[in-house]
Amino acid sequence: KAKQNYLEAFETLKEELQDLAIGFESKFQPIHTKHWRFDFHIVKLRLLIEIEGGPWSGGRSGKLSNKAWSLDRYDQVEDLGFKIERLHPDSILFGYAIDWIKGLLERIEHEPDPTISTN
Repeated sequence: KAKQNYLEAFETLKEELQDLAIGFESKFQPIHTKHWRFDFHIVKLRLLIEIEGGPWSGGRSGKLSNKAWSLDRYDQVEDLGFKIERLHPDSILFGYAIDWIKGLLERIEHEPDPTISTN
């Protein structure tokens, strides 16, 4: 079961992404299995976000087998070309996470297109 601060952080980030018209998917399943979900997928960045304390966490604070399962999941998803970031609920509630996401998006908008010659 998710903790209250996780639930508040999830709703906060979802509202901020919607307000800023940042393309995202929530409860994203990059590999279609019952338990492989990430809280958010920021589409333009291919960034998967997990909020600590969430129901998809795989029990990282518990048994070693659950931790290994979670790390294996991360490896497989990174092999698909996604970046993964785990965020503490406070970083979302205090606005740090959305500022970080906006910064990443601004950076890629100002980078030159590698498919266009600079000569």
